[in-house]
Amino acid sequence: MANAHPSQPLTLVPETTTTADAAQNPSLPNGHSNGPATDPSNHRFDPTFTQRVIDATGPKAQPRIRKVMASMIQHIHDFARENEITVEEWMAGVEMIGERVEGIVGFEIWRLQSQQTVDGAHGFPAWYSSNGQLKGRRSGLVEINEAGRMSDAKRNEGQLLCDVIGLESLVDEITFKLAASVTDAPTSTAILGPFWRADAPHRAMGDTTVHGIEDGDHTLMYGRVTDYLTGEPVEGAELDVWHTAPNGLYEQQDEGQVDMNLRGRFTTGKDGKYWFYCLRPTSYPIPDDGPAGRLLGLLDRHPMRPAHIHFIVSAPGYKPIVTQIFDRRDEHITNDAVFAVKESLIVDFLPRKGDPKADFELPYDFKLATFEEAQKHSLVGATEESASLGVGVRH
Repeated sequence: MANAHPSQPLTLVPETTTTADAAQNPSLPNGHSNGPATDPSNHRFDPTFTQRVIDATGPKAQPRIRKVMASMIQHIHDFARENEITVEEWMAGVEMIGERVEGIVGFEIWRLQSQQTVDGAHGFPAWYSSNGQLKGRRSGLVEINEAGRMSDAKRNEGQLLCDVIGLESLVDEITFKLAASVTDAPTSTAILGPFWRADAPHRAMGDTTVHGIEDGDHTLMYGRVTDYLTGEPVEGAELDVWHTAPNGLYEQQDEGQVDMNLRGRFTTGKDGKYWFYCLRPTSYPIPDDGPAGRLLGLLDRHPMRPAHIHFIVSAPGYKPIVTQIFDRRDEHITNDAVFAVKESLIVDFLPRKGDPKADFELPYDFKLATFEEAQKHSLVGATEESASLGVGVRH
């Protein structure tokens, strides 16, 4: 199980922790929040985010595509901020495929196609032709609905389309950002992504999520779930976890994997501790066989996501968190195709000795805020009723 990652860590944050340090220090560096990324007194939400999404467009994008998509991204981000769109509201819109984000993108493409000559002079052939030939003036309308037709219980193409324009990451920030400047905040959130599945199997503490995969970097992940304010352990916290196989595919994308592979739900006891075996994740390209992938191509952007593990952590009386943790050594850590990486979610996989089941270990603490505490900080959706509307949250 050779480590395929670069031998030197990236320099975002110095890698200072050893296995011995982690064992001796109950306050783990992984999962530690360094506070807000921007000064809340200057801007309630990250003032640089939208421009970073727009600037991700590559040099080979056609001028008209660059202009239209920059305008669309700016307007839809402004709309989300002005109305403080929550994750729950955004997900309701995603379910109505063709009436919100997908419809806006599709309409602009159709409108521009209707102005084109058959040689595709405005640079949109990828959207209306699979072989370089014009399909017709209505093909943009077909694209509006394609994300809906591709989506099912195992894949949400509309959600993926939102991801590549940064909308899900923005809505995530709006929903879960603490208004106050907090130095020791709850665990940061990150996007759900399109490959979460309901009803992952309940597994006993210490079990593995890995089945039928011998290669890859097997890892023991462990830590505690605590109240971020008091530091007390949270009993009965459920950790819903999922990630890709070494080939970069989630199990529902890969016929060679067993159903619900690399997924599981684990519940903490009175001490708030959790531990289970998984794989050190690998980077992978988001699917390019649908509208989201074609949009990336038009924007001259790469499709790669840095290696990460997904979590939904929930407990009675606490605001659930949807998040991801990212491997510091991944080459795409500073250039995520869906703009989801946050510094406090970047972690170090440490060598593990004397365990035949794992080559690496990953200590990580999750910190939750009670609904009462979340409401004190004006956290959007900070009620048990609103939280129950979230995807994957169980009470």
